[in-house]
Amino acid sequence: MAEEPSGAGAGSSGSDPDACMIRWPVPVLHFSNVPVRAGVEEHMLRLLQGLDRTYFRPLLACPPELVRAFRQDVPADVEVFPVFLESPWHTAAARQLARILRERKILILHSHQFRAGLAASPIGRWCRVPLIIGTAHVRETWRKGWLKGSFVIDRLADLFIDRYIAVSHAIARYLIEEKRLPEEKITVIHNGCDLQRFNPDHAAPGGLRPGLGFAEDDPVIVVLARLDPQKGHRFLLDALPAVRSEFPRVRLVCAGEGELRGELEHQAQALGIDDSVRFVGFQSNTEDWLALAELTVLPSLYEGLPVVAVESLAAGKPMVATAVDGTPEIVLDGKTGLTVPAARPQPLAGAICRLLRDPDLRRQMGRAGREWVMKGFSHEHQVKATENLYRRGLEQRLSKSAIENPLTEDRRQSVH
Repeated sequence: MAEEPSGAGAGSSGSDPDACMIRWPVPVLHFSNVPVRAGVEEHMLRLLQGLDRTYFRPLLACPPELVRAFRQDVPADVEVFPVFLESPWHTAAARQLARILRERKILILHSHQFRAGLAASPIGRWCRVPLIIGTAHVRETWRKGWLKGSFVIDRLADLFIDRYIAVSHAIARYLIEEKRLPEEKITVIHNGCDLQRFNPDHAAPGGLRPGLGFAEDDPVIVVLARLDPQKGHRFLLDALPAVRSEFPRVRLVCAGEGELRGELEHQAQALGIDDSVRFVGFQSNTEDWLALAELTVLPSLYEGLPVVAVESLAAGKPMVATAVDGTPEIVLDGKTGLTVPAARPQPLAGAICRLLRDPDLRRQMGRAGREWVMKGFSHEHQVKATENLYRRGLEQRLSKSAIENPLTEDRRQSVH
């Protein structure tokens, strides 16, 4: 398993990108077949915004719903194609993607999540795209039964994929130990965020607290996560009565939208805590909601590497989180926050109460958390590591294909 590649020109051709005789910038197509905007899509958006235009020309193919959800956030120079491709056997969409790959002379096809890679990678190989990359963002808990659980399909799809990015060391272990994918193809590149956007000195807008019906001295807990079974909100709601027994004025803000909103609102009513809970829907001004909080909570059942944890620590807010997958790589138990077992309301309540009763500990963990994420979880670090992987992989693939699989005439127009 490779670490994040370092140096602008990783690979056999040294530090000069022109040494591989590649004409820069090269077109890179990012592909997703998920119609909703969530953490994976934010990861993809960060790459579209941040890739160095000297060397890369990013394009995007994704479902029309996601195109609308991105709205003005996709940079103006990124060409966007509404494509909904669930499998390579969906003929019309497969032809559409193939046409994009050929007409735009794509040199790098980068899919996000297993299903996107399974759908797009065979088409990319058929169109002779030199470098095909897949990013694994989460452990796939839906894999049940002999066929899905054996990962046979994954190892077949591996024939079409040149490199994998794992967003955490935990996800890399999952790819190697459970899926049994080749370790030498896997590189860990941690998720990052715009650390300059999150500042411990940032104050919440004056109208935010009274607009929620909160008093100035009410302790506030914030959860930034879509309302989805994966995120474990129901266990947090089950924990809240125990927290309220010690802190009667505690308030919980759930910022996010999703399929479980009605169910969670009903659960809060049934538990008699609905006066303490606010569901505020999706919020783009994350820094304002973090400024409102004494601490944040992430009660997920599984994660890849949660960006909301990076954002929370960057804002100087300690986090109580479940010790699942890549989360403990950010939330260091006892240092930058507290970790607890998943799906366990009692330990979750205990950890929240421990932080609420100790302001000095919150401040100490907040400072340590910001120092930790500043070291290696920035947006710039994530983008630069991805660019280095692109360069190294492209140089190696083009060098190999020149001997074993010569490029088509059209492709040679993009490569000297």
